[in-house]
Amino acid sequence: MKRKALLLLIAIISINSYSQISFEKGYYIDNSDKKINCLIKNIDWVNNPSEIEYKLSENTKAKYIGITSIKEFGILKASKYIRSAVKIDRSSGNLNYLSDTKAPIFKEEQLFLKVIIEGKANLYHYKEGNLERYFYNKGNAAIEQLVFKNYKINEYDLGKNNRFKQQLWNDLKCSSITMKNIENLEYKKNSLIRFFTEFNVCSNSEFINYEKKQKIDLFNLTLRPRLNNSSLNIQNSSYSTSDTKFSNKLSIGFGLEAEYIFPFNKNKWSVFIEPTYQNYKAEKTTDVSNVLGGKIISEVNYNSIEVPLGIRHYFFINSTSKVFINASYVLDFSFKTSIEQKRSDNSNFKSLKIDSRNNLAFGMGYKLNDKYGLEFRYQTSREVLGDYVFWSSDFKTVSIIFGYTIF
Repeated sequence: MKRKALLLLIAIISINSYSQISFEKGYYIDNSDKKINCLIKNIDWVNNPSEIEYKLSENTKAKYIGITSIKEFGILKASKYIRSAVKIDRSSGNLNYLSDTKAPIFKEEQLFLKVIIEGKANLYHYKEGNLERYFYNKGNAAIEQLVFKNYKINEYDLGKNNRFKQQLWNDLKCSSITMKNIENLEYKKNSLIRFFTEFNVCSNSEFINYEKKQKIDLFNLTLRPRLNNSSLNIQNSSYSTSDTKFSNKLSIGFGLEAEYIFPFNKNKWSVFIEPTYQNYKAEKTTDVSNVLGGKIISEVNYNSIEVPLGIRHYFFINSTSKVFINASYVLDFSFKTSIEQKRSDNSNFKSLKIDSRNNLAFGMGYKLNDKYGLEFRYQTSREVLGDYVFWSSDFKTVSIIFGYTIF
């Protein structure tokens, strides 16, 4: 089973290496102002890039070109970046490292800025890890950072430098923009987009909103029935007569998965939670020599709600098909559970209370049309006799999971 899982994982990685590289129509402008139409690898950058990978045509070899060689690049109907020498304040927003000065500490750098709004007034964005800054200009004026800074007043008090509001009030005046609009502004993308949109509309200026993309459903709710193949071994380190190896049993389980897809990196990453009902029921008769009647009849009835908390990565095959791998930490909440051991005359020999521990799960699967799914999932060993000193157990499950996404 493990070998088959490994071979499937290798196959998925192979698919990824051929199909996941997505070069899309775009262009770049070099230092001599020459525009070169090409295909650019669109990885939907979380952080602003310092280089791009491109091809001149489908059949040519991919090359890299960096910020020192290009003034601008864009992916058609997706994004646009411009190179600019700007003054940027890199003061930390982390409470442990806040500056004790209100004024920004500027340093001039050459950066690729992502164009958000392009019109009479332009809005740009720069992100690098936890650092996030917005820039602007009007017409052909120099690009400036919109200043916002958290800082320490003293050991107990914090202050905010909201100079970006004064910058916008001074530079972007129009009849429909009031002081109340400025007061309500936040140093956040959506708030700034609304403001720059309002200014360009008020100024009768044609403009492009590069963030206005096709709506993507980032939340999925999926019904997940499954076929489980489970086994259980129990051992007593001080009395081996009670050791029992229950056989593999097939059972039906049912789960409901809520998944959130991150809106970056081409929607390849997601997190999920999947409350799932599972049941394992088995009986085993063991011949023994030191118990009256010569037999121990062991019965287990194990019911629980498993709650996997996981992360998933998708590999797109085409516009309708994708494969995925995931890993999760499984919380287990047992109920109406028992392990009973009886002698051949039905008298009680041992009664054990199930107190399950958490474990890990790994899966790989396929999804069609963002609607139908199939997954193979392997769970690592789970301890179900956690309250006992001399008892230990080994509960294992592999599952075939079917999925139907409601929305």
